[in-house]
Amino acid sequence: MSDRPTSDVQSAASARPPLDHRLRRMTGRDPDEAHRSSTPLELLFDLVFVVAFSQAGAQTAHLLELGHWTPAIGAFAFAVFAIWWAWINYSWLASAYDNDDIFFRVATMVAMLGVLVLALGLPDLFHSLDEGHHVDNTVVVAGYVVMRVATIALWLRAAKHDPARRASALTYVGFVSIAQVGWVLLAIVDLPLSVTVAVMVPLIILELVGPYVAEHRRQGGTPWHPHHIAERYGLLVIITLGEIVLGTILAISAVIEKQDWSVEAVLLAFGGTALAFGLWWAYFTMPSGKVLARFRERGFMWGYGHYFIFFALAATGAGLHVAAYEIEGVAHIDMVQALLAVVIPVAIFMVALFTVYSLLLREFDPFHIWLFIGSMIVLALAVLAVMAGASFGTGILITAASPFVVVVGYETIGYRHQAAALERALA
Repeated sequence: MSDRPTSDVQSAASARPPLDHRLRRMTGRDPDEAHRSSTPLELLFDLVFVVAFSQAGAQTAHLLELGHWTPAIGAFAFAVFAIWWAWINYSWLASAYDNDDIFFRVATMVAMLGVLVLALGLPDLFHSLDEGHHVDNTVVVAGYVVMRVATIALWLRAAKHDPARRASALTYVGFVSIAQVGWVLLAIVDLPLSVTVAVMVPLIILELVGPYVAEHRRQGGTPWHPHHIAERYGLLVIITLGEIVLGTILAISAVIEKQDWSVEAVLLAFGGTALAFGLWWAYFTMPSGKVLARFRERGFMWGYGHYFIFFALAATGAGLHVAAYEIEGVAHIDMVQALLAVVIPVAIFMVALFTVYSLLLREFDPFHIWLFIGSMIVLALAVLAVMAGASFGTGILITAASPFVVVVGYETIGYRHQAAALERALA
């Protein structure tokens, strides 16, 4: 990912884009293109992931409220990986080769259909893992087949139109095709759960290794745009934060249905909204675009590390959904366990954010440790408060203070530490 564009980079990339969408060559975009931002097509593509994350969150919440923690966490981890990887496959390709012609637009629509099929298959996946006999991922794999027809077509087109990077494009084709054959075989053959999980591990590794091999070809990797890709990840973070807003609404609705508007409903409304806002603010303290523009080779660590960030955000929304079950009185777990379904994902988010931040800058700042410890202490206080008899709304309100420890630390002192670190890194 460290290679610069060659002379055959699409010259029109830095000029005014054409008004029509006729077929054009996919010769690669300029990674130094000024003011590169997400396109309306990319924003539309992201929209289908709202459905996918909601489906995964709802299924997870149902298993959690039953107290089925192991299948809930396992199925959710796999579902988030499938959703996140589908998004990555398209977004990095689009950052390098989106020419916005009719072929690219239709291929994007096909990929969107695949994501919707994947989302429709999640209930079967969760149900089968809850039963514990086998993995029913047939519909999920079918969704990937649809998506990868579009993905392979786009990479083949890039290989044809961009000779300088043909080897990289064909490497993507090879790895994507081999991995997909493996997933199809796994879906067709009815294997015991333990055997299926054992086979899934090398397939996931193959998926993750493919882009690394493709981008480190001797001929050079693809011309993805660092600021554009940082914005794309930020937009998916915002979409995933929507699950927290949805979970907050469900919890508030449960309270209102039982006792009409009350102090508890207000606490949940403010606490849930503040939690989403604080997590958003904390995430966007990370200077991703600036560092990736200088150190493109750090893109893999940064990009793959985001899995845990997306996992944590989506899980926080699912946890608030669990809270709605508990407030309604239909959950098979108590209030403390319901709060833990929110607190633990927030803790995972904090760990992931501090880790990705430190690895991105390749620098360890002791000040960050104090911020991290402070945010963890607040989460512990939230659990202790509910254990002592405080309401769930109070627990959520205290939980919401956790990311604001990072926000306040950054806005008062941390921004100066970051400026100094960036100066050292980018000098």
